[in-house]
Amino acid sequence: MRSRPDDGTPATGGARATGDAHATDGLDGRGVLYPTRLPRFTRLPAPAVVADLVAWFWIPEWDLPDGRSSRQHLIAFPASNLVVEGGTVTVSGPSTRASHRDLAGRGWAVGALLRPAAVPALLADPGALVDGERVVDAPDLAEAVGTAMRGEDDRHERAVAAVVAWLGDRVPEPDAEALTANALADVVSSDSAVLRVEDAAAAVGVSVRTAQRLARRYVGLSPLAMIRRRRLQEAAERVRLEPGAVLADVAADLGYADHAHLTRDFRDVLGMTPTAYRSRSARPTPGPAV
Repeated sequence: MRSRPDDGTPATGGARATGDAHATDGLDGRGVLYPTRLPRFTRLPAPAVVADLVAWFWIPEWDLPDGRSSRQHLIAFPASNLVVEGGTVTVSGPSTRASHRDLAGRGWAVGALLRPAAVPALLADPGALVDGERVVDAPDLAEAVGTAMRGEDDRHERAVAAVVAWLGDRVPEPDAEALTANALADVVSSDSAVLRVEDAAAAVGVSVRTAQRLARRYVGLSPLAMIRRRRLQEAAERVRLEPGAVLADVAADLGYADHAHLTRDFRDVLGMTPTAYRSRSARPTPGPAV
């Protein structure tokens, strides 16, 4: 389930969920552009022991007929992910574009959305892996997660426990700087009033230069790029969930200069206008591809 730059085409469909419909357990669902088109998708909160290292765990599972595929469109969070899938472990850097994942056959993935404090132990330079990924030499982790996912009722919890144990052996206890980087990312991702780098820096009590340095070292993006991604995620969610909302009002609420600025951001990243996205989001789940 590799991430690819999005070409703006709709999902081909045909997915059969391997269980109940996609479940997010109350966690932030902004990263998925078409939630109703997902196969089974579970998000689990990070256990307390890794709460400073992982935002949450995400586990998609799919089972598609031969010759069918399902394209899942994403506008990912500005963060790195550790992913176990098909016997391979990868770490992906932060994303600056919309992307898609093509699902085929039967499979699963277990991912951890990493908080900034975890990143330096896995990526010396996260900025070098923006919109990319690399394989991690971790056969023990792949085996442990694979064994867990072959189970039944508690497979998710056992898979998460395997990732937690692996991270605990490799990622040191976060120091004060790493925790400040976490706080910076938290503010940027959750506070809609943060529209400038100065706002984010003031919220965590550091200078603008320090905020920029922390973001580059622990995230791989500038604070402004992180703010723009959060704002676009919020705009996409509003457009999708509030079909009656006036787009000019959405733009104003989220700090865009005007409706045209919102539209330009949508076109640059998603390859479509807010109106086109709203129309696609309202379509019923596609049937099997032919």
